[in-house]
Amino acid sequence: QVLLVESGGGLVQAGGSLRLSCAASGSVFSTKVMGWYRQAPGKQRELVAAIASGEITNYADFAKGRFTISRDNAKKMVYLQMNSLKSEDTAVYYCKMAGGLTDYWGQGTQVTVSS
Repeated sequence: QVLLVESGGGLVQAGGSLRLSCAASGSVFSTKVMGWYRQAPGKQRELVAAIASGEITNYADFAKGRFTISRDNAKKMVYLQMNSLKSEDTAVYYCKMAGGLTDYWGQGTQVTVSS
């Protein structure tokens, strides 16, 4: 059984930074693709960034140049460093593990950017 727990969300002013963390347990971590997604009120959940086992990364256009995804396989952690935050970045941010037949999601962490 996989458990993903996000942390690090909060309230920040526009232009500020936050670092989200996702702790994984219960499964082999190093070979899994990990991703950060977000969902704003009234909108669909969307990909923010993903990182593969070889640390190949993929970013949504809005995240390029501002956000950085990273992982620590020894600690079973994935991070999302978010800089130059904008009000439109306000959303619940979710961690996802691509598990093959089943994807696993965390409970989400709220990020609110005040303008």
